[in-house]
Amino acid sequence: MWASGFKWMFLIIGTMIGAGYASGRELWEFFGAESGLAIVLFTILFSVCCTVIMTISYNKKTVHYLPVLELLLGKRLSKLYDTMIMLYLFSTTVIMLAGGGATLEVIHLPYWIGTIIIGGLVVVLFIWDTKGMTSMNAVIIPILIISLIGLLLAFQSLKGFPIQFTLQEQGNWPSALTFTALNILPLIAILAAIGTEIKTKGEIWIGSVGSGIILGGISFLYNESLLQVAGDIMFYEIPLFAILKYYPYFMVLIMSALLWIAIYTTAAAGVFGLISRAREYIKGPAWMIAMLLIALMAPLTTFGFSNLIAVLYPLYGVLNLYVFASILLYPIFHHASLNKAG
Repeated sequence: MWASGFKWMFLIIGTMIGAGYASGRELWEFFGAESGLAIVLFTILFSVCCTVIMTISYNKKTVHYLPVLELLLGKRLSKLYDTMIMLYLFSTTVIMLAGGGATLEVIHLPYWIGTIIIGGLVVVLFIWDTKGMTSMNAVIIPILIISLIGLLLAFQSLKGFPIQFTLQEQGNWPSALTFTALNILPLIAILAAIGTEIKTKGEIWIGSVGSGIILGGISFLYNESLLQVAGDIMFYEIPLFAILKYYPYFMVLIMSALLWIAIYTTAAAGVFGLISRAREYIKGPAWMIAMLLIALMAPLTTFGFSNLIAVLYPLYGVLNLYVFASILLYPIFHHASLNKAG
């Protein structure tokens, strides 16, 4: 139970800690000053959402997200969100492939070679099907977490640990709702794909609560660290580099490598969600479906996606709030069916 629970915990964290989160950009956009309570609320809401999604997946023995959507939203709305999830996963994976190519330009590799490398590594991962994805997360995510926490703690030590938390100044608490909502779609896509592999209720609790506490803790520490360099963040596309300016250059290289790994895990998670859905229509091994998807995505990485994302992401944010509310209300209206797990 514990081993499987940790496996799901790392899968959830790997889905969340993408390039946007690891770079600090996502956290800074949503949180910032007066956000201690918001991050605590996010920790609770995130754990609840993961628990509900995993429990439904376990009860229904799902292999993709459509049955979960139908239960949460009904058949009509689930068709809309089915399309939206596929668009979301496809578009974000294209962006990750492009980001992976751009990141490797730091070591003077041509952009197209970097894109092929990250795309090829995603395909190779799925030679081992679902096991490849979970095994990768079990190795990579702890390294990413430990490195990030170590860096942030060292930075706080350098600054004399000026962390403060007072309930009087917590005006940014609503951001917990939007931040959690914006991360709902990939969570549904990934967690619904493992319904047949979850064996006990204990695994669900370990995966959900464990990931929530770890992500909440890192988010709080990261946000507090970013507040210390708030005046410099406007000069950096990647807020993490505003912290790294206090460190030797080799640390910049190490953290750049970790950012690339975060991009890779996000790309892999996106392809994993798409494969689980595509298997209803395409027969064959996971690596072959992954290769087909990467081949479709590769030409799109050569275009600028800023306009597309400027339209899609706000749309995702608004539409996700409805799914988010449905997940939170599900335990209230379907308490008996949730208790069937275990």
